[in-house]
Amino acid sequence: MQVAHAIVDLLLSKVVTLGDVQVIIDGFSAMGFPNCGGAIDGTHIPILGPDHQGSQYINRKGYFSMVLQALVDHKGRFTNINVGWPGKVHDACVFRNSGLFRRLQEGIYFPDPKITVGDVEMPIVILGDPAYPLMPWLMKPYTGALDTEKELFNYRLSKCRMVVECAFGCLKGRWRSLLTRSDLSQTNIPIVIAACCVLHNLCESKGETFMAGWEVEANRLAADYAQPDTRAIRRSQRDALRIREALKASFQSERGNQ
Repeated sequence: MQVAHAIVDLLLSKVVTLGDVQVIIDGFSAMGFPNCGGAIDGTHIPILGPDHQGSQYINRKGYFSMVLQALVDHKGRFTNINVGWPGKVHDACVFRNSGLFRRLQEGIYFPDPKITVGDVEMPIVILGDPAYPLMPWLMKPYTGALDTEKELFNYRLSKCRMVVECAFGCLKGRWRSLLTRSDLSQTNIPIVIAACCVLHNLCESKGETFMAGWEVEANRLAADYAQPDTRAIRRSQRDALRIREALKASFQSERGNQ
């Protein structure tokens, strides 16, 4: 715990940080999504049932867990993390109560290069799954009946959003203690998870290899604690809908021009 505390106290703010936003935007752009500053998701870390308020920690799959919310860059490095929410809490609720949400909402998380898509102004966005709210600065897939244009938009978005799922896979593959129920106290678990995120970034930025066999082993361990499904959030803002529609149209016209 002393080592984990030291890593978090000394390195978290230096290592889990946004870095050069333009490099991230260029990276996601090359993968198919313009003006994107990151991909967000939550993952459940199994824990032993706490002594008090235990029921708050039981997630939709029926085991005790703690939520790690992470924003990652185009290379799968963590740029912002929030850890410690009980497993019962929906991803969107964790997000709305995070400092990241507040800073994105106030327009102070990213610098301000807006681009024009069709005739719509688009700020730097992050990408989320259907569990997140559609915002002018957060794009998510279309749900319900999909035509080919919506499918193309979803394909481009999910291709870029995969980086966050891969990052969680690498994190848990390297630090398997995150895959089985931790017997640490409620106050210590978030410190250990955060320390693992710091170490993940160091490994990724130094080009530390990730062995193929690790993922197989991690998947075997993870099978005991399946990730809960999250309910889709339906609310969205009119500006956000206009941005998404404009992107959908631009992806379609790019396709026509190829």
